[in-house]
Amino acid sequence: MKTWMTASLLALATAAATAATPLAGRWDATVVTATGFEVPFRFEIAGSGAEAKASFFDGDKRITSTATRVSDTGVAFTFDQYGAILDLTVKDDELDGKYNRGSRPSYTFHAKRYVPPARPTGDVPPIDGLWKISLPDESLKDSKGEKAWRLIVHQSGPQVTAAILRVDGDTGTLTGVYKDGKFVLSHFSGARPSVFEVTPAKDGSLDILQNTKTKLTAVRLDDPRAKELPDPTDPSKHTKVKDTTARFTFNFPDLNGKPVADTDPRFQNKVVLVSITGSWCPNCRDEAPFLASLYKKYRKQGFEIVALAFEEQDVLQNPTRLRNFIKEFGIEYPVLLAGEPEQLKEKVPQGDNLNAFPTAFLLGRDGKVRSVHAGFPSPASGKFYTQAQQELTSQIERLLSERPAGTQ
Repeated sequence: MKTWMTASLLALATAAATAATPLAGRWDATVVTATGFEVPFRFEIAGSGAEAKASFFDGDKRITSTATRVSDTGVAFTFDQYGAILDLTVKDDELDGKYNRGSRPSYTFHAKRYVPPARPTGDVPPIDGLWKISLPDESLKDSKGEKAWRLIVHQSGPQVTAAILRVDGDTGTLTGVYKDGKFVLSHFSGARPSVFEVTPAKDGSLDILQNTKTKLTAVRLDDPRAKELPDPTDPSKHTKVKDTTARFTFNFPDLNGKPVADTDPRFQNKVVLVSITGSWCPNCRDEAPFLASLYKKYRKQGFEIVALAFEEQDVLQNPTRLRNFIKEFGIEYPVLLAGEPEQLKEKVPQGDNLNAFPTAFLLGRDGKVRSVHAGFPSPASGKFYTQAQQELTSQIERLLSERPAGTQ
């Protein structure tokens, strides 16, 4: 009886502490990833009790929780966008807990009240502009065979926002400040955690430490040394098709189990964009609102989109997260359950060097692939984000201007 009463009193005390502690406001938060590195980021809570909502950030974009549960032990925020739950305890004006991501490894979470950073003393080195990051060592090349990335930096005094653009997309908006001789730039929007320590070198280059272990070097794009380095991979040349004379084929079920195939009447004599995507994929989330707007704009002119979603096994069996993905971005085109991410090459055998999420195959009215574009940048990539949209839009308009087969 005494043990039961003690446990009950502790639970009541914890619940009272949770209710008494005002959670609303900005927090300095960190997550520790499954691979062991710590990522600092901005976190905010608005409201109180069961009406409270939590927000991650990607630059100025808020990613806000969709449900809240207050319990005897703390508070839990559900993020349907990611199929994730942030389960927190509250003690002494600090938050501790786990960011649970379904079948994927969870992250350890900690937050304390936001404190404005002290303004640095002395001069802040300027790093604003475009940089090239080379990956010269064989050990640094990832599975996509890239040899260089782009670093895009915007600076206002000690404050910096940036993005690293790869062939599959970018890091999202990295944010940070100059302190103790270096810029610490990080990102966590509920997805793609990363931290880059950027130290200006005396020769004008940047020494970069990625996720506490990988050393990189960047030089300005207008630096003569940049011309001697490999160029970043061209997204329009990364992936090809094995046979350009063959029709692009697909046949997968939609979320209701109905088979949808390239031979269906809705795709005949149409310009079709086949999107390789996944609701787990941050760069796919960058692409989705643009594809949704394209579909609304050009559908009546003979344009179709079909998304082949590659999801983890638990999502394939219960596609709640994918349904939320469709709802969030107002997707009106068919989304099909194509398989697990590891099955990409098996399920889409016509692709050559197909390894980026997202990837867009653009088909002419004859069903043959006219172009392939790997990846998709976020607004953090600035002009590269705008260029990607403009290039794809112009390609679609050009293909729509071609007459359908059998017409004069």
